[in-house]
Amino acid sequence: GNKLKRGFDKIKEWIVAVKLERNFTKEEIITLYLNRAPWGNVYGIRNASRTYFQKEPKDLKIEEAAVLIGMLKGFIYNPISYPKASVDRRNTVINQMVVCQQHFLTEAEADKLKAKPLVTNYKKIDEDVGIAPYFRTVLASQLREWCKTHENPKTGEPYNLYRDGLKIYTSIDSRMQQYAEEAVVQHMPVIQKKLDWIMKNNGDRMWKGHESTIEAAFKYTDRWKSMKEDKVSDEDIKKTFYKPVKMKVFAWNAKREKDTVMTPFDSIKYHKNILQTSFVAMDPKTGEVKCWVGGIDFKWFKFDHVTTRRQVGSTIKPLIYTLAVEDAGYTPSTEIPGGLVQYGKEMRTFSGGGGTMANCLAKSKNTASVRLTNMLGVKKVIEFAKQCGVQSTLPPYISLALGAAEVPMLEMLQAYSMFPNNSFNTKPVLLTRIEDKNQNILEQFTTETKQVISAASAHTMVELMQGVVQFGTARSLNSYNIPAPKAGKTGTTNDNADGWFIGYTPELIAGTWVGCEDPFIRIYSGTSGGNELALPKWGIFMSKVYADKKLGYGKVKEFAIPPNMRTEELSADTDWSSLFNKGDTTAIDEGNGTADDFFNTPEPPDKKPEEKIEIESKIPKTVDTGKLKKAVMPAKKPEDDKTKNPVKPKGNDY
Repeated sequence: GNKLKRGFDKIKEWIVAVKLERNFTKEEIITLYLNRAPWGNVYGIRNASRTYFQKEPKDLKIEEAAVLIGMLKGFIYNPISYPKASVDRRNTVINQMVVCQQHFLTEAEADKLKAKPLVTNYKKIDEDVGIAPYFRTVLASQLREWCKTHENPKTGEPYNLYRDGLKIYTSIDSRMQQYAEEAVVQHMPVIQKKLDWIMKNNGDRMWKGHESTIEAAFKYTDRWKSMKEDKVSDEDIKKTFYKPVKMKVFAWNAKREKDTVMTPFDSIKYHKNILQTSFVAMDPKTGEVKCWVGGIDFKWFKFDHVTTRRQVGSTIKPLIYTLAVEDAGYTPSTEIPGGLVQYGKEMRTFSGGGGTMANCLAKSKNTASVRLTNMLGVKKVIEFAKQCGVQSTLPPYISLALGAAEVPMLEMLQAYSMFPNNSFNTKPVLLTRIEDKNQNILEQFTTETKQVISAASAHTMVELMQGVVQFGTARSLNSYNIPAPKAGKTGTTNDNADGWFIGYTPELIAGTWVGCEDPFIRIYSGTSGGNELALPKWGIFMSKVYADKKLGYGKVKEFAIPPNMRTEELSADTDWSSLFNKGDTTAIDEGNGTADDFFNTPEPPDKKPEEKIEIESKIPKTVDTGKLKKAVMPAKKPEDDKTKNPVKPKGNDY
């Protein structure tokens, strides 16, 4: 039976060989083979060359290329595990280059090459480096799911993401990705200094009652997993977390790390005190995501904050205002009273008072947001948010008016896309198409868009949100050189646990968030919230994008204006400056705040970073000697966020 099967297999191989030779040249056949062949757990000649010699294939020496070709015979010729066998096999390959028909080498040249010692520069492919590592991780997950549901017609099995030669085309723009990472590197060390100063003075008090958070993270560390495999008891493993050891920890310096001595317990606490961020920009018309930053450093912090849910603060307010414009007929000049307002079962007074609708959004007045939500109904606000692309579960309470909802970045960007896209809502797109190895298109991903409001309402909201930049909580954005009209909204949650800014130009929309992994760690005072925590990254990024003429942004000079609104009295002749400044007070809402619960903190030191810090992909990689342990933060499970109970804040600021 086996002989018969082998006979059929040989016939199949012969048929395949004939077809290959009829359709491809020998160079094309060897290219196809080398691009798919396995070198251990590494697939493709380029990856093998990079792994074993840290070179591109074209830069390999003859003796190095012979080592790789020799490995194709089997794992026993791996130069790292079996150096002697690898040298013997390498020399066999070199001999073949002498006796083959083409005589690539003379015997003298071959003898000289065979006399050389085996020299490799082995280093596993580092998934932490390269462009957009957070994006690549999310993309790989999506592609694996795609492969499960798409069959390779030649094998009759689902496509293999790593072996079938698929060509994946994404929406990411490499230059814009670089600018986003540069913006993070320029801004985050500055704001981190503020948190460091607060933690130095009041860190112990802030951490009081939260120590269990650190112990809960023990089980996700490599230390715990390794010792469990060695059958060490939980109690004995825990003891090791309180013994000081030499280790490397993350730092905002040129190497993004520093050597130190601390307990593993303290290292987890140290890394939890590091501010994290997310940043995404997309085309509001096509939905194509142009850049994606899920954290401050993928090597140290694997958890992607683009996909996690965080309280959105006042970035929810434009959705509430839009509904009031669309369904209740509100205009920028509509007066919204201040004073006492129904807040659930009680009457509350929020700082900032009332004013025109334009003034209330520009100054992010909580009273107005609560009044509008009461008038519209919480249920209707939730329904409208879902129409706009917010699929997360929103709390059915009045606290929704102040941003108590936990929503991921992409859902917020989709909701905001209706403003620069003239009333049309656009779903974010990560993939543009997938091709097989022969350039046949397997799937083309199209833009999903729908109209959710009228063009007039969209333009009214653009005018209102331009006022946020010109007169309100985001006016510091005017200090950045961005030669395009700008609109957006800041957002801050209780005690600055979360800082947001989502803004747009006629051609591009971007959002950014800043906060610690655990919301109880925050810059509780001495900051202007989302305006200081998040907005600067947006300004830096857009400045770089619009300065890069090759990207082609800056051609659209104004937001789309519906024809009828060019002649309407309110739109054409309104004194917008007067509307935006017409309110009970010029003070901006500062939320409930609980800074009085803490000691007074001196002013932080100079904000400027001490040294130039490169983006992650440009940091020189050092060889790991194994002498120091790397205290990598345990990856936080996405489901941890999904199971959290929504926090009902006493109030949010802007």
